[in-house]
Formats: sequence, C-alpha cells, structure tokens
Amino acid sequence: MPLSRRRFLQATALASLAFPAVVRGRDLNSRLQIAHIGCGGKGADDIGQVRSHPKIRQVAFCDVDSQRFGAADAASPGAPHFADYREMFARLGDSLDAIVVSTPDHMHALPALRALELRKHVYLQKPLAHSIGETRALREAARRAGVRTQMGNQIHSASEYRTAVALIRSGRIGKITAVHAWQRNRGNEFSHRTERPEPGTVPPNLAWDLWLGGAPERPYAPDVYHPGNWRDWKDFGGGTLGDFGCHILDPIFTALGLGAPLSAEADNTGVNPETWSTAQTIRLTFQGTALTASRNLVITWYDGGRRPDAALARMPKGQDLPPDGSLIIGEHGTVVVPHFAQPSIYPVETFGVTLSPGDAARRRRKLAAGEKDDRKVADFPIIEGRNHYHDWIDAAMGGPPTTDNFDYASNLTEAVLLGMIATRFPGQTLRWDSANMRFADNPAAQALVNPPYRKGWGG
Repeated sequence: MPLSRRRFLQATALASLAFPAVVRGRDLNSRLQIAHIGCGGKGADDIGQVRSHPKIRQVAFCDVDSQRFGAADAASPGAPHFADYREMFARLGDSLDAIVVSTPDHMHALPALRALELRKHVYLQKPLAHSIGETRALREAARRAGVRTQMGNQIHSASEYRTAVALIRSGRIGKITAVHAWQRNRGNEFSHRTERPEPGTVPPNLAWDLWLGGAPERPYAPDVYHPGNWRDWKDFGGGTLGDFGCHILDPIFTALGLGAPLSAEADNTGVNPETWSTAQTIRLTFQGTALTASRNLVITWYDGGRRPDAALARMPKGQDLPPDGSLIIGEHGTVVVPHFAQPSIYPVETFGVTLSPGDAARRRRKLAAGEKDDRKVADFPIIEGRNHYHDWIDAAMGGPPTTDNFDYASNLTEAVLLGMIATRFPGQTLRWDSANMRFADNPAAQALVNPPYRKGWGG
C-alpha cells in the first residue's frame, strides 16, 4: 500500500531519531560536499552562488530534464548526473554533507525530508513546501537532525531588508498598528486558465513522471508546466503569493517576531480548480507581539494590480507607493519597504528626507566597486548585507546558526500557505489552530492541510 502524505511525514520524523548527527564540515580544513537537486532556472543561479564559497565541492547534480545540466557542468565538470534524487541518495548518500533543493514548489519537501533523514544540511528554495503538513514536518525533522538549514529567500540577508528590519525594530514609528504588502500582476500566461491544456508528447530529455513526483497524475502538455509556467497551477505552485510572499513578508516577520496566523480571509477575481486567481486580497490576523500596538495584528496582502491606498503611507505630495513592497504603519509614522530597494520612513516633516530609489541604486554600485558609503535612510544607518548562501555553508562548517533556518521559515511559509488556502474560499473567515494544524469549522479547507501524495511517492 502506498504511504499517505501524513503517514510518510510521521515516518520520516520518527526515522530521523535513529541516525546520529553528522557534520563533516566541522573539520575546517575539509570542503563541504554538496549535491544540487534542480539545476535549471533558479537552480542554475543557486549552483553559481554556492560555487563562490571557497570551502565547498559540488559533487553531484540531479534534474529531471537532461538538458538542464549546463550550469552544473560549468561548476563541476565530470560530477555525476541523476534524474531521480532517490537514486542519488542511494548511491552517494554517505559521501554527501549538504543538499541544495531548487525544484518546483510541489517537489520541495520530499527530497529535503529525505536529506534531513540522512542528516544532511539543507538549503531549500522558498516557500519551504507546498502544504502546511510538509512545512511542519520539515521543521520537526530539521530539529531532530541537528543540522543547519536555510530557506532560499536570499534578500532576507541583503542590506535593504536588514535595514528595514532594524528600522522597524528601532521604535522610531512607534508600535505597529497595521501592515500592507503587495506585488504587481506577474502577467503569467496561464493564471486565467480554467481547464487543462491538450496533452502532448513528452520530449526525450524530460522524465515527466519524476517531474510530477508526488503531485496528482496528469498528462504532459508542451510549454505549459515545464520549465517555467508551473507556478500558476494549483497542483504545482502558489501563484503570486506563493512566489513572492516569502520575500515581501520576510522583513515584517523578522522585525516583529510573528508566529503562525490565527485566521485568514480573502476576496479575489474568481476561483477555479486548476489555476490561481488573477488578483486577490488576503487578510491574515496574527497574535500581537511586544512591537505591535494591540492584541492582534492584521497583515493585508494584495496582488494582480491591487494595492493599498497610497495616502496611508503619509508620503509627500507627488510620491507614490513602489510597484511591489510593504507598508508598515506605526503610531508615529510609516515605513515603506520596496521590493527591492532601501526602505523609506514618513512623514518627512518628522523624520527628514529619505533615500530615493536612485540613491539606493548608486549606493549599490559604489559598494560593488569596493567604495565606502555611509549615507542613511533619513538619519538611520544602513545595515550592511550578508551572503545568504555563504552564511548557510559557514553554519554547516561549525559557524553561527543561520537566521532563515527552518524554525523561522516554517512560520513565514505557513502564513503564505494559509493565504493560499483562504483564497480558495473567498468571503469566508478560516480560523486556524496552528498547534493542532486544524481548521475547526471547515472540512474542505482541512483537506488541503495535508493532501495525499500520488501512488508510488511519499516513501
């Protein structure tokens, strides 16, 4: 009998107790032996970024498409290729220290959970997983494994977002009363589709069954799912919120120390069983923290061309909100965090003139040229950035823990996934019991918390 998703996740967590922690990287004279799962698109970028660390060796590469190993071969000529991550682990597991997972969202959790079971350090692209059940299992498996983890929302470590976090935490705008976050319409071709496309012939370079992995069975269709359009389809991606939520909401979660949401509600342009809505507004309610003004805090997410009223930001006349970003409203002022530039603080009558987008761009050029730049956001110092990938590698080799580890990233991802569930039930308030992973009064929503894997997957 194939394992259900729930039984597999439980079995993975229990199995991880049987293995002692292995951290070869603590020998600082050795190199961390890293394998990559997913080698095209973002995976190719991840390969290049990881390669820039002097203490690593990229020893194996896995991708379901045999035409996507170009970056891998440039980084490590002669390293073995695999189509199935399970075969890679079976053959090379003992010689691997760490894994980078850069697959489509629906196949984040399965290889990462297997890596954690084998006590490998894991760098996993955002969002952590495609279901709340998977996200929770990843967090618990990482805790038991005692390894170093990092979610791949790289700008978590960038100067722009680190400065935004420090500015919000500084108390200059007082305690936080509300948050708005938005992302413009990505313009993806398939976000309006309500029916599946006509099937086609699978190209010889693509292992379609492996690409589907644990997702429900469906036929291949040319130029629809692979390589780049899977995000619009509910079985594989999370639409605009799934793509950008873990980026744009990250400085808010980091600054305020938020946990999982208490409830979620949404309205959108329409619901269909195949693809995500073209535009939506989602309200997530969280328990307040020491930095919020009231018992609860509401974060409102907008996409598809929707965004908050610019007047809320208290910007000077003639200025407008950035195309993508967040607005943090405090008792004494506001912080606007563009995606992606240095934050601004308003009103200028209180805080002084802030950096313009052009100033931020010039600053990045100066820093890239090795020049010093001590300009500020109003009178607030800019925080220098870090290398997100190198911090994970250094942590795996005995350095300080990462700040975007699975303990932190699981709450952020859970919020994104809860919003994705809420938008399937527009006009309804979904009350979420995070401790027990339950919606008390919505069985249909509950079924989406831990959906089953396809036969043959999950173990």
